[in-house]
Amino acid sequence: MKGIYLVTDQNACQAKSLESIVIDAVKAGVSCVQLREKNIGTRMFLKKALDLVSILKPEKIPLIINDRVDIALAVKADGVHLGQSDMPYEHARRLMGPKAVIGLSVETWEDVQKAQDLEVDYLGVSPVFPTPTKTDTKAPWGLEGLVRIRDYSRHHLVAIGGLDASNAQDVIKSGADSIAVVSAICSAKDVFNATTKLVSFFEKTQFQKEKRS
Repeated sequence: MKGIYLVTDQNACQAKSLESIVIDAVKAGVSCVQLREKNIGTRMFLKKALDLVSILKPEKIPLIINDRVDIALAVKADGVHLGQSDMPYEHARRLMGPKAVIGLSVETWEDVQKAQDLEVDYLGVSPVFPTPTKTDTKAPWGLEGLVRIRDYSRHHLVAIGGLDASNAQDVIKSGADSIAVVSAICSAKDVFNATTKLVSFFEKTQFQKEKRS
C-alpha cells in the first residue's frame, strides 16, 4: 500500500459529484480509493460503492470500503478499512477472505502494540495532525508519533489527518508508506492538478528515501 490514498467525503466535495472527483484523481495517479461516508443510509452507500467499482475496476485501482464489511462483500470491493470500534479484524478476515486488503486505524500506542500480532495489510495512523474530517479520534500523533510507530511496527503505514501538499513530504520522510487525503483532493478547485502535485511529492520523496537507504 504505497502512494496517494484518496478517502472520500461527500460533504467536502462541495458542488462537485463524488464520481467526477474520483475520475479526475484516478487520472492523476492515486493508488487507492476508500469510500468513507458516515452519514448516509445503506442503500445509498451501496449505490455509491457500485458506482466506484465501475470507475476503479477497469483502472485496476483498489476500492476499500470504510467500516462496512457487508457493503464490501456486496460489491466485491478489494478490501475494508476498520476503526477500533468496528468489526474485529479476525471476523472481518474470515468473511473477506485471505486476499482482501484490510486496514486498521490506530489512535493510541496500545492500538499499535495490539496490531503487531494481526495480519492486517496496513495501519491507518490517525490522525497525524488535527483535522475537521475526523472528529471522533484521539489526540494527533504528530511527526514524532509517526516516527515512533515506524520504528516499532512491521506493517505498512498509511498516514491520515490534516495532510496536504504543505506537509506531505515531512510525513513521508517520517515513515509513512502512503498518504491518505480527504479535503486536499475532494475540496480542491482543480482535482486533477491537486492530485498530480501530491503524487509528484510522494514519488520524489520516496525516491530520495530509497536512494539513502
